[in-house]
Order: sequence, then structure tokens, then C-alpha cells
Amino acid sequence: MRVVFFGTPEFAVPSLEALLGEGFDVRAVVTQPDKPQGRSRSQAVAPPVKVAAVAEDIPVLQPARPTDRAFVDRLRTLAPDVGVVVAYGHILKPELLALPRHGMVNVHPSLLPELRGAAPVEWAILNGLEKTGVTIMRMDEGLDSGPILHQLPHYIEPEVTGGELSEHLAEMGAQALVETLALLEQDALKPVPQDHARATYAPKLTRDTARIRWSEPADKVARTIRALDPKPGAWTVLETGKGKRETLKGSRRVAGSVEVKLFGAKPVEGAGTPGEVLTADGRLLIAAGSGAVEVEEVQPAGKPRMSAANWLRGRGVAAGGRFA
Repeated sequence: MRVVFFGTPEFAVPSLEALLGEGFDVRAVVTQPDKPQGRSRSQAVAPPVKVAAVAEDIPVLQPARPTDRAFVDRLRTLAPDVGVVVAYGHILKPELLALPRHGMVNVHPSLLPELRGAAPVEWAILNGLEKTGVTIMRMDEGLDSGPILHQLPHYIEPEVTGGELSEHLAEMGAQALVETLALLEQDALKPVPQDHARATYAPKLTRDTARIRWSEPADKVARTIRALDPKPGAWTVLETGKGKRETLKGSRRVAGSVEVKLFGAKPVEGAGTPGEVLTADGRLLIAAGSGAVEVEEVQPAGKPRMSAANWLRGRGVAAGGRFA
């Protein structure tokens, strides 16, 4: 089976590697252009999928937009039997969806129609779901709305982070993809239309999504911190006040405050004004709307991620301090 693979981030790499490992004829990999990084923006960094493809001598196509006529014509000459899309990052137009003989199939990390959209892994944790999974669907013109070809469920561990869940679902998605394409080759699949009335959504994460709201219950605050670990990181603002600037040397300060990202959170017993630091003697406990949150790691603005204990030893914050 001739395959053209569309994907960009690390999440897509296991699916590409699974196809190659099972002997599928991957004619080309389509990924987003290299992105400039660094202060001067002079160094271009290749997407993880490109790195994996180059290592396997697979041709790589990086159109600025997948609607470019030259790109579509090039893809047509490859005569793919199926297109595989895993977190590519662009919406594909009907002409492209119809180009492969078996259409385009997508690996989506949720049990569709739940959590359609850009960030289903993080929103599964943010919403406190007990179960998620992966779906292989045949793509149509809508947002993750095509008929379902295969699904694998997965129960969410109580203290899993977004990064850990994403890594696990990426491996599950690769397994489900290989199973689906094997059945597709045998014409042994019966696509099942989604129940659109049951659809929920997982919109793109924003800076506002990542802000910690201490007035919320401790379990919800802890979920926010875990869901956004390691990226983009849930953030809060430590109110430093006058006379405390020396405790935050080297960090970015704004009007007597400093931005801090928190990681490794779990709800614990405790009470106080929301955002108040209850304990800072080796353990960092912060009051929430109900209960408290224990934090294992922090990242003050402009500094590397570090253990809360090390930060506290460096006088990062003391009991009675306040996050907002």
C-alpha cells in the first residue's frame, strides 16, 4: 500500500515509524517548514517528523500551504493509495482529501466525537475525564467529523501529565493505525458515522487557558497544572511587594510581581486565602478555593525548571506569600 504521511510534532513520529516497521510503502512525508529559533531567528529547526523521515531516507515535502498547486500536482504523481494525517497542523481541502484512492485517514487522540479540535490530550485532563483513547477516522471537510474506522480506549491515570498521556496515546495511535490500514487493504472496514449531537470540543490552548485560578477547588487547580506539563506550562503570578526583589534576582518582574510556572501538583488538605502560601519549609503548599495544592517543581520567568525544594532554599517564596 502506497502511503503519503502528513505530520509535524513528536506525537506523529511513532505512527510514521510503525508504518515503516510494518513494511508500508511511504512515498513521501509532508510536514511544516523548518521554524527559525533563537534570539537572532537565524537558526532553522526541523520538525520532529522531518528528522525521522530524513533518518529513513524518505522524501520530505514542506509546502508553506498544502493548497499550493505545485505541491498538489507533485502529490498526484506519487499515486498514493492512502494519506495518513497525524497532527499535521493545516486543514486539508477537498481536492487533497480525495486524491488518494482510499482517501485520507487521521489519528486523533480522543474517543471521537468527544474532544474534537487542536488539544484533546490536555482537555481530557483539564475536564477531569476518566477515559480517553485514540480514534482512526476517514477525514472529511469538517473538524474531526469524519466516519470512525477504529478506536482504542485508555483510562487516564489520576496523576498523569499532559506530556505523559500524549506519549502513551501516540504509541496507541500508531498501533491502531497499522491495524486500520491492514483492514483497509482487505476492504474489511465498515466506517461508522459519528453522532454529531454528542460532539465536544478541545480548542487550541491559550495563555488564558494556562493561567492558574486559585479560587477554583484544589483538584481542578492540580489538573490544570498536570494537563499543561511540560508545555505550555500552567502559570501564576507571585506578588513580591516592595523589599522582596532580592529574593527573585534574575527573574522577570512586573509591577512588584513575577511570573512562575508550576509543575507536579496534587491536591492535599489545607485551608487559607486562595493563592496563599501555606507551607514553604521544603514543601510548597498553596491554598486553593477549597483544599490546597502541593507543588513539586517550579520555573520562575527567565530561569530553568527546578524542584520546589531548591527554589525555597533560594528564598523563592516564604509562608504567607501570595500567588494571584
